[in-house]
Amino acid sequence: MRTDDFWQLIDRARAGGGGEPGAVAARAVALLAERDPQEIVGYAHHQARVLAASHRVDLWGAAYLIYGGISADDFHRFRGWLMTQGRQVFARAVADPDSLAELPQVRAVAVSGAELSGGELLAVPWEAYRKATATELPADREPPPVPDLNDLWDFDDEDEARRRLPRLAALFAEPPVE
Repeated sequence: MRTDDFWQLIDRARAGGGGEPGAVAARAVALLAERDPQEIVGYAHHQARVLAASHRVDLWGAAYLIYGGISADDFHRFRGWLMTQGRQVFARAVADPDSLAELPQVRAVAVSGAELSGGELLAVPWEAYRKATATELPADREPPPVPDLNDLWDFDDEDEARRRLPRLAALFAEPPVE
């Protein structure tokens, strides 16, 4: 499976399953389970690469701001949600996490306090492989390296958040005390 195929499958799942992450994941499982098991393994490999590429401090800071705090597991699920938004949104958010402030779903969270979680999408290759073969997905022999988080900053520092993520901070950070 090529990277374009990976994202096209997600786009098809988005189109056929509505925008809700659970529905997108269910549709992705159904679509992927129809494919050859090696393609499912390829999907899993691409998903791991996409998750590794998005394992960035600046994106984690954005998610932290949106959630008002976020664990490593929740950050993982947040990136699953981000994948359900499609390739363009995902790529833009990885390149410029502050661009998340433009998404209607993120703006709605600023009002409602709801969470953006797509953990279901992260299970797609395992569920699809099990459905297609009645066996477990083989482990990836060479998982992609996870980038070093060496530029970690204090996500609770709202002044730093305003400096690094001004549009998101305008939505989620407390106004500065004057």
